[in-house]
Amino acid sequence: MYPYRFSNLVVGYLNLGTLLASIPIIGAGLWLAKGSTSTCSSILQTPLLVIGFVVLLISLAGFVGACFHVAWALWLYLLAIMLLIAFLLGITAFGFAVTAGGGGTQIPGRPYREYHISDYSSWLQNHMQDMKYWRPALACVVGSKACAKIENWTPMDYLQHDLTPIQSGCCKPPTACQYSGGMPVGAQDEDCYRWNNAPNVLCYQCNSCKAGVMEQIRQDWHKISVLNVIVLGALICICACGCCAFRNARHSLSQYPYGVNRMSKINPRWDYYWWRWWRDRREQLY
Repeated sequence: MYPYRFSNLVVGYLNLGTLLASIPIIGAGLWLAKGSTSTCSSILQTPLLVIGFVVLLISLAGFVGACFHVAWALWLYLLAIMLLIAFLLGITAFGFAVTAGGGGTQIPGRPYREYHISDYSSWLQNHMQDMKYWRPALACVVGSKACAKIENWTPMDYLQHDLTPIQSGCCKPPTACQYSGGMPVGAQDEDCYRWNNAPNVLCYQCNSCKAGVMEQIRQDWHKISVLNVIVLGALICICACGCCAFRNARHSLSQYPYGVNRMSKINPRWDYYWWRWWRDRREQLY
């Protein structure tokens, strides 16, 4: 009988839980891939499927290795965990770097903020200027119906209620714009001329709209980065338990389930004495 190992038990239960949790993640990705017609939702399907299958495979390897003392499965499990830790470290550092800055400018007398492209990192600016990325982002903005929620607001509502970054940048002209008869007056920001009151135009082509999307990305990335830090801590703990379980699995396959007797390295006859003692002890217990 294999000796009882607390680390194996912990790793086994942890990976059983994550294995079961990967099933709804994969199911959600398959559902989005099959039945979703929204551009925003379809963007999520590939990350969901990849994350779900990676978690499933890693958890399966860790569960089998820890519970059945399969050393090679635990070796693969530990390698995958270390790669995940390195990947999360890299993406967390990258996320904090590209989302530096931003935050918007508070408008005097208004509860909302306005956003400017120049406040964000050059990588994020180039990302949004590329039409390959901007078109699906704009389709997501239009499909979210964020502007429809404030289309009946009065001027008093803008003085009393806050706006999301997308509503502030895409659903209204900049607050500094001045109009006469529906036309901009004098030299003003280019966005003042791009604004149109038509529901399908609004300020969707404004730089402020791109800035609002970038601010939303910045906020979401900060939340994901905080979550990544928590996950990193959990993965490091699991990796430590996995190292112990890997050592235990190797010991359970050797003639010394409780570890090698160091005295055998000094005197080979200790091997025989140790084996006799361990056999007699087992007979007394069983």
